Amino acid sequence: MLQVLAMIYLWLKAGHVIFVIFWMAGLFMLPRLFVYHQETPVNSPENAVWIDRERKLMKIIMAPSVAVVWILGLAMAISGGWFTQGWLHAKLLLVVALTGYHIWLARYHRALAKGERRLTGKQLRLINEVPGIAGALIVIMVIVKPF
Repeated sequence: MLQVLAMIYLWLKAGHVIFVIFWMAGLFMLPRLFVYHQETPVNSPENAVWIDRERKLMKIIMAPSVAVVWILGLAMAISGGWFTQGWLHAKLLLVVALTGYHIWLARYHRALAKGERRLTGKQLRLINEVPGIAGALIVIMVIVKPF
């Protein structure tokens, strides 16, 4: 099994990076959609359109992408034997946090669909910085491997 993973490592890596890009695009885009969504009246036709857009982004792009990111990332970690290395522990902690953020976004979408507006547009714009900061730290862990 490890020999097979080693032989296809570059394909695993390429796929992992591609699906990270898709997932991160969704993580950046969804809170921005929420900002616009919150500006529409709850029972308006526009509200229904925003609900549908958000749902499609999550179901068609984000959910499959996060699954593939985890599968390919773990396959690379297994093939590289990296589970004893500190940088991977830090990266995994950050990816777990981003996955939690993803889940929180899905819950916020459901709240918006019910007409609940829990946060302001300004708060959503600030929350939109989370994936950028986490992404930068993850890249540092993977490229620099500081520990």
